[in-house]
Amino acid sequence: MVHDNKMILKGLNVEELKSWCIDNNLSRFRADQIYEWLYLHGVNNPDKMGNLSKKCRDAIHNTQSLSTLKLISKTVSENKQTVKYLFQTTDSYLLEAVSMITESNRHTVCVSSQSGCNLGCDFCATAKMGLLKNLSAGEIIDQLIMIRRLSNTRIDNVVYMGMGEPFLNYSNVIKSAKILNNQKGFNISVNKITISTVGIVSKIKKFIQDEERFGLAISLNASNDNVRDIIMPINKKWSIQDLIEVNKSYVKKNKRKRITFEYVLMDGVNSSSEDAIGLSKILQSAKCKVNIIPYNETDGKYKRPSDGIINKFIKTLSLNNKNNNFQIMVRWSNGLDIDAGCGQLVIKNNNIGD
Repeated sequence: MVHDNKMILKGLNVEELKSWCIDNNLSRFRADQIYEWLYLHGVNNPDKMGNLSKKCRDAIHNTQSLSTLKLISKTVSENKQTVKYLFQTTDSYLLEAVSMITESNRHTVCVSSQSGCNLGCDFCATAKMGLLKNLSAGEIIDQLIMIRRLSNTRIDNVVYMGMGEPFLNYSNVIKSAKILNNQKGFNISVNKITISTVGIVSKIKKFIQDEERFGLAISLNASNDNVRDIIMPINKKWSIQDLIEVNKSYVKKNKRKRITFEYVLMDGVNSSSEDAIGLSKILQSAKCKVNIIPYNETDGKYKRPSDGIINKFIKTLSLNNKNNNFQIMVRWSNGLDIDAGCGQLVIKNNNIGD
C-alpha cells in the first residue's frame, strides 16, 4: 500500500515484504525478520529491530509511520473483563474495538473492518454513522497489536464483529485474517478467527470458492422475510432462502465446519414462540449453529426482551429442533455498561482533534 509516495509496511504479507526488500536492494530474508518485528513483537520503531542491518532500518525509516492508529480513549467495564478502545486513523477517521478477557484468562478481541457502515440495519448503532472508510489490512491488524500491548495479554480469539460489514471490505479482511493466522506473527488458529457478515451472498460464495478456512457467521435475526426486510434492508437483495442455499454450498464444501447463524432477540419484533418455531423450520435442513443474542439496547426504538421471554424462546426453539439438526448457543453479552455489546459500537463525537 502506498500513501503520499511512501510505502505503508503495516498490513503487508511476507511475499509483499519480499518484493519491497528487492525494490530497496535488500536481501529477501529480511522480509521474514521485518514480518516478525511488525506482527509477532508489535514493534513500530525500526531502531529497535535489533537483527536488521542499518541499511534495512534506514529503508524502513523512509516508509510511512509503522503506526496506523492512535489510541484516543479506553473505557473499562465495572467487572474489569471488558474494555472498549477508541482509535483514530492517521487520516482522522474513528473506530472502536472491544477486548474481553474471561476469568480463565481467555482473551477475545472484536475488531472493526470499517469506520461506520452503510447497510442500514435498523437496530444497529453503527449504522447511524453511515460508511466513512474501509479500513486497510494494517489498520485492522493494528487494533490487535495495540490491544495486545495495552492489555499485556496474548490474544486467543478474534471476531470480525465490530464496526462495519467485513465482506464489503473483503480483500483487506481476508488479508488481515491470514496475517493473524501466520505462525510467524500472531499464530492464531483459523478455528479461533470468525468473520461475521449480514449476508453478502456474492462474497460468501467467493469465500467458499477461495476455500477460506476461517469461521463464518451470518446475521439472520428474523424467521421470515417480512421482518428481515424491515430490520435488515440487505434482505431485499438476498433473502433468507438465499442464505440457506449458500449455507448448503458451504456445508458441501466443508464437511466438518458449520456456519453460525446469529439471531439478535428483540422484544416484540422476533422474540415470540411463533418466531422460534419459524426459525426452527428454516434451520432444519441447514446443518448449522445458531447463536441467540439478547438485544443490547442503544438509543433507538428496539428493546431487550425480558428474561422470561428469552428463556421461553430458547426452550421453544430447542423443542422444535427435530433430530438435533442444528446446535443452539446463547451469547450473554459483556460490557453493556460501557456500550461495548454486540450492535452498540458507534462514534458519538466525530470532533476529536488531532
